[in-house]
Amino acid sequence: MPNNVAASMRKGSTVQKVVLPGAKSTKAASKKKDEDEDPGDGWDEWAQGKALIKPPDQLELSEAELKEEITRILTANNPHAPQNIVRYSFKERSYKPTSAVDQMAVHFVLEGSLLHEDSDEARRLRAKEGLPEETVTVDTGVEPDEEEPETSDTPVEDGGEVEEAGEEDGPDSVASKTDRKEPKVTNQFNFSERASQTLNNPLRERSCQTEPPPRGTFTATATQWDIYDAYVEELQKQETNKEKQKAVASKKDNDKGKKKTLLMETQTDDITKVGKASKIFERMVNQNTFDDIAQDFKYFEDASDEFRDQEGTLLPLWKFQYDKAKRLSVTALCWNKKYQDLFAVGMGSYDFSKQGRGMLVYYTLKNSAYPEFIYPTPSGVLCLDIHEQHSYLWPLASMTAVWLSTTTRRMDRSLCIRVRWQSDDMDNNHNFCSVSSDGRVVSWTLNELVYTDIIRLSLNGAVSEGPEQQPGIACGTSFDFHKQIDYLFLVGTEEGKIHKTYSSQFLETYNAHSMAVDAVKWNHFHPKVFISCSSDWTVKIWDHTINTPMFTFDLNAAVGDVAWSPYSSTVFAAVTTDATPVVAKKKTKLTHIEFNPIYPIIIVGDDRGYVSSLKLSPNLRKKPKVKKGQDQPKDSEMEEAKMEKLLSLLREPEQSTV
Repeated sequence: MPNNVAASMRKGSTVQKVVLPGAKSTKAASKKKDEDEDPGDGWDEWAQGKALIKPPDQLELSEAELKEEITRILTANNPHAPQNIVRYSFKERSYKPTSAVDQMAVHFVLEGSLLHEDSDEARRLRAKEGLPEETVTVDTGVEPDEEEPETSDTPVEDGGEVEEAGEEDGPDSVASKTDRKEPKVTNQFNFSERASQTLNNPLRERSCQTEPPPRGTFTATATQWDIYDAYVEELQKQETNKEKQKAVASKKDNDKGKKKTLLMETQTDDITKVGKASKIFERMVNQNTFDDIAQDFKYFEDASDEFRDQEGTLLPLWKFQYDKAKRLSVTALCWNKKYQDLFAVGMGSYDFSKQGRGMLVYYTLKNSAYPEFIYPTPSGVLCLDIHEQHSYLWPLASMTAVWLSTTTRRMDRSLCIRVRWQSDDMDNNHNFCSVSSDGRVVSWTLNELVYTDIIRLSLNGAVSEGPEQQPGIACGTSFDFHKQIDYLFLVGTEEGKIHKTYSSQFLETYNAHSMAVDAVKWNHFHPKVFISCSSDWTVKIWDHTINTPMFTFDLNAAVGDVAWSPYSSTVFAAVTTDATPVVAKKKTKLTHIEFNPIYPIIIVGDDRGYVSSLKLSPNLRKKPKVKKGQDQPKDSEMEEAKMEKLLSLLREPEQSTV
């Protein structure tokens, strides 16, 4: 029988029929060979190899268990994916669990090495291997979306002929097909559906890099002798430095003898270069920490003052303290006239039987956590004063000497109670005055710290000049210079008297108090008014032209200090030993008080080394109202007129009785 071969032909394809003459003989030979073989040979061996071998520990199941169907559901969830992921929600300001968890599990990753034939890398690879660039274009003539038509089956007869089906193929037809435009094919690499395109936020990275420190490579061979010589050389340097330091120390302490001091060799350190920056950073941290206090200091005003008539309140602000000065009393307070946020605190003890070390500490309102400057003294500080124009000049009086900040000299005198700067002399030399426990008022010249006695006080009120001492010496406790008249000053004594003097001339004596006069101060605005306080529980306001007080205030406790307000001529502040409304501990006693020259705050020191700052309410710094139609007077004239109005109420009856 002839073999018929059926083939489906497509357009542009070729089908060939090949007839094999020896096909029949080969098939007959194979059939005869199969009949000659015995089918029973080797059957037993094949059956033995196919026998089932059951393990001894195999589980035997019943017929019902074998027919039971166990349903398993295949899901796309990853069983190992975490379910407790939380993220911070900036909208709700809390941590929220994340519901969307990545469930993809990667089991196999293989990076391919295939390249696109039109890519630049494929061209470089072909050029490197020396392969020709072939571009084959096949045009089927059918649109991509159209289906190709099927051709009918063509019978092929035996005879070894080759039949071709389809349209004519030739050079003309091929050229005509290549001239056609190629269809636009979608990019298979970066193509994505429009619905799946999302906006991805760009990755951002912020990093910084510092310059690496300089490095150097050093190599050497050292023996035991080299190491020994290096140690000997270092010991010689240390001995030389000790001898130099001992020589310098002996020059400084020639009055008290040589003192054994161990001074470290000064070394330059990089930390000193950032000292200013670190101080600014420390101030910023403290101002952020106490921001609520800073806001109260700048902007808070007590609205309840409108219902208190003339009474005012004090708002607590910062509390300044230094750990190494807790057991010392505040013996002096003074504001810096140039830097209004800076003030000095003198530390010591008023118990003259138990005297020890002292300290001078500078604080600033910009940093209440730690002092700006610390100066320890061998004995307790009693008083100090800062120059108005030259803030770096301040005389300091301790229990044993009078010190000056610009010189290392000191003058051993008797107990100095108060110091005050005075106007410069004819030669433009700075000078200050002091009053001591031996009744002497002394003028000090800054040039070489030369002193000159002005007056000596006696118990009966007489004042004598010259170096000779009188048998009854009055002990000076306080004094103050007039704000407008040079060389006119007041001196308070331990016997309770106040002496008014001009230069070295005695003018008048006031029988002011029954106990020691702790403070006496001129008014900032009115040239005739001064105030005094004493341990006899009273505060008195005086007109220096009248020998009796104009106002007397009984505070029911010993008054340690008094101060005039720089904002109002009729406001003053005083501290007493009964200070429970200001400090927390009942046993604490207030010692000194000072008004800030610019800001509406006061500072108060106590006997535990603490300094508290308080803000004045609006009633305590209220200015008098000006009537309509009148010119606005100056602040000094307005304050002077306000004090004069109060004095006129008491001065007229007093003058009529004289």
